[in-house]
Formats: sequence, structure tokens, C-alpha cells
Amino acid sequence: MKVLILKNSLRTLVWAIYAALAFGLLWGIVALVRMNGPIFFIQAIIDGLRLGFMYALIALGYTMVYGIVRLINFAHGDVFMVGAFTSFYAITRYNWSFVPAILLAMLICTVLNVVIERVAYKPLRNAPRIASLITAIGVSFFLEYFTALSFVFGPDFITYRRPFPVEVWNVGGILITNITVIIVGITLALLLSLQYIIRRTKIGKAMRATALDKSAARLMGINVDGVISFTFALGAALAGAGGVLYAIAFPQILTFMGIMPGLKAFVAAVLGGIGSIPGAFVGSLLMGTTDVLVVSFMPMGSRLRDLIAFLILILVFLIKPTGIFGEPQAEKV
Repeated sequence: MKVLILKNSLRTLVWAIYAALAFGLLWGIVALVRMNGPIFFIQAIIDGLRLGFMYALIALGYTMVYGIVRLINFAHGDVFMVGAFTSFYAITRYNWSFVPAILLAMLICTVLNVVIERVAYKPLRNAPRIASLITAIGVSFFLEYFTALSFVFGPDFITYRRPFPVEVWNVGGILITNITVIIVGITLALLLSLQYIIRRTKIGKAMRATALDKSAARLMGINVDGVISFTFALGAALAGAGGVLYAIAFPQILTFMGIMPGLKAFVAAVLGGIGSIPGAFVGSLLMGTTDVLVVSFMPMGSRLRDLIAFLILILVFLIKPTGIFGEPQAEKV
């Protein structure tokens, strides 16, 4: 009886917290609209969604890999960086157009991530999770500092030359660029393609079976190692495309450029529910919008936005560790 009362009390407390957060969010939106007017607020939302779409391409890789091998691949943000640099050299040195450059970036990132999985992660498949986590951090540092060498990409910021002119359309006082349209269009196309692969193809069914139970999947004749490698490849292709889109939106690239977008994409995946593809997408949109709103409306917002992002991570772990779309998972013993 006491246990039942305690559970009901905790449930009531949690819903009260949700209600307070919803009220605070609504009050904050009204206050922001009143502060600078609806046009400025809508402009910030659009810019935030654009950033969120780019975060989504990284977060989807995090959540797919975690869903299958229970590994947080912290080198994923650096694969994103390699995609940006690959397209930079294709465009500036070989005068490639945008579409071939982004396809090349996706291909190079795919090969890179498969090599990383085979060399660094596969030997630790049955090792304790902490070993894989430390290895992922080590791979991330290796990629950052190796590519910063002068004979690779170099340690300095590089101006990214966009492969097309920027066009701006004024819609009722709201500025929308062709870059925004390209980012949204490509991200949605890739997301729909990913959903088709996972839901409608044999390899997608194998991925879902492997995520559910690797041992049972092996007994059913599924090549689990091949499925894991394909998952890394698929996530890397999305990250490579994300790196190119990020570079055309913010045309300066650096070998350490993947650190913060990678971490924020991880926060977005946790916020949406790590292991959930719709959750990673929704969490990324929320994270990108929060980023821009903080910069646009808070004093010293450019310095506080990273703090707010990780504060969100802490609150998610405290209030709803499974995230928005995540479901509790029982540990097997």
C-alpha cells in the first residue's frame, strides 16, 4: 500500500514538473514575441530549424549505432568534419559542382567510418562498454589532431567557397535563403531514404533484428558483423552530407569544427530518445531552435548557448532519462 502511494506521488510530481516546464515554455515564447516582435521571433525559429536539420544528420548516426551496438561513437562529429573538408577540396581544387561534391563527401565518410569500425570497434565487440567508449574518444582525438597536421588539412580556419551564389527572398519581412531551402530539402530526402531503408528493405529488417537481439539474429542467419558495418556506413554518409551543408551555411571550416556540433547532436539524440530515429530528428530540431533563441534573445547568448545545451542534457537525465520517444529497456542478466 505504501509503495503504491509512493509511486502515485512520484507520478504526480513528474507530471507537475512537466506542466511547469510547459507553462514556462509558453510564457517564454510569449515574452520573446513581445520583446522584439513576431517577425524577429519567427526569423529566429526558421534559423534554428535550419541548424536543427544539420544536427539531425549527425544525431541519426549516433542513434543508429547506439541502437545496434550500444556504443556512443564520439568520433562521429569528426567524420562530419571530414565530409566538410572533402567537399571543400572537390569544389576549390577540382571545380566540382555541389551535387558531386556532397556525394563524394558521403562516400569518403562512409569508407572512413567503416575502417574505424573494423579497426577500432570490432575487436572490442565483446569487451566492457567502457573500453569501447574510451576507444571512441581516442579515435575522435586522433582524427582531430591528425587532420590538423600541415600536410593533411592544416590547423587554421579555412574559408569555404560556396559552389553557388546565395539568394535571399523576403517573405513578409522574414528572410529565407536558398541555403535554407537546400538544407531542409536534402535533409528531408535523406531522412525519408533512411526510413525506407530501415522499414522496407532486407538490410533494414536485419538492422532491426540485430538491434532487438544480436544472438537471435545470428541464429536466424543474419550476418551481424555486416549489419553493424552497414549501420556505421549509413550513419557516416549522413554525417558527411551534414558536414557539407554545415560548411555552406557557415563558410569557415576547421579540423576541430566537429566537436561542438557532434556533442550537441548527441544531446539532441538523448533528448529525443537515444536509439529512436524520429526522436533524434525531433530532438535535433529542438536543439537547433534552442541554440538560436538563446543567441538571439539572451544577454551574452553566444557564450551561454553551449551551457544551455548541456544543461538540457542534465535535465533530461534527471527528469526523463529515456528522452521524448525513448522507451525503458530492461538489462539482460
